[in-house]
Amino acid sequence: MKTTFCFIFCTLAFIIEGCTSLKLRPADFSWPIEIVSAPDSSGTIQVTRYKVAFNSKPLFFEELQDSIHVTQYTLHIVRDQNGYYFITAKDFKNVYVFVQGEGALKLEKKIQVSEKGLDAPAFNQKGLFIQLVNEQKENEPSILLSNDGILEGEKK
Repeated sequence: MKTTFCFIFCTLAFIIEGCTSLKLRPADFSWPIEIVSAPDSSGTIQVTRYKVAFNSKPLFFEELQDSIHVTQYTLHIVRDQNGYYFITAKDFKNVYVFVQGEGALKLEKKIQVSEKGLDAPAFNQKGLFIQLVNEQKENEPSILLSNDGILEGEKK
């Protein structure tokens, strides 16, 4: 009886151990610098350096209620250490945080960073955080962002 119980317990332990997923930690998904890219006429952004491509028209419609004039804008895109994509553009009032899904970028959070719209946004990688700078507004503080929202600075 005791050996049967021990055998069953050991078998279950091996089965449970085999079901756990393999994790390789630590991992860093960040991009060292932001990517600035203009959509093509179909609204597609292609970042060949990192093998990323997506349709930006829904994002422009969400922010500007216009998905026709997308070629007039350039998107600023950066990826943090945890793999979240931060996206904004000139005239945007928000930074959009996306997570990679099955064949899509899924909106994780929309962070309001400006009441009037950004003039010249730029992202910087700051360790665990993303720094947003509005370059033409030198007296405005930069904003530290995470996938949860604003960490430091004020809304503009």
